[in-house]
Amino acid sequence: MFSAFSSIDYQSLRASTPAETAVKRLNGIGEVLSGLDISAIQTRDDTARALRTLDTADKCIRMILTEFRTERTKDVVGEATRLIDLIEAARDEISGYRDCGSIPS
Repeated sequence: MFSAFSSIDYQSLRASTPAETAVKRLNGIGEVLSGLDISAIQTRDDTARALRTLDTADKCIRMILTEFRTERTKDVVGEATRLIDLIEAARDEISGYRDCGSIPS
């Protein structure tokens, strides 16, 4: 498992403001990503599936930022930025597997 996602705090938030709703949605994306097991990638299909998952998560984060553009508090932007950074790190790790020949062509 990509360990950076396992450190995400998933405590339930009671969304009383739009910003809290945005953070709750971002936390949900992080929770889904925490199940991504990069070390289990064995084939090109596994690689493609993992990269599609990361791309979809990235698009969802950007959609949330667009939807809540007037409520972009420090918390919303911070959580979005953190997830985007983790996605980029996961992409780099997957690329490392591919470049090292760990994944059959």
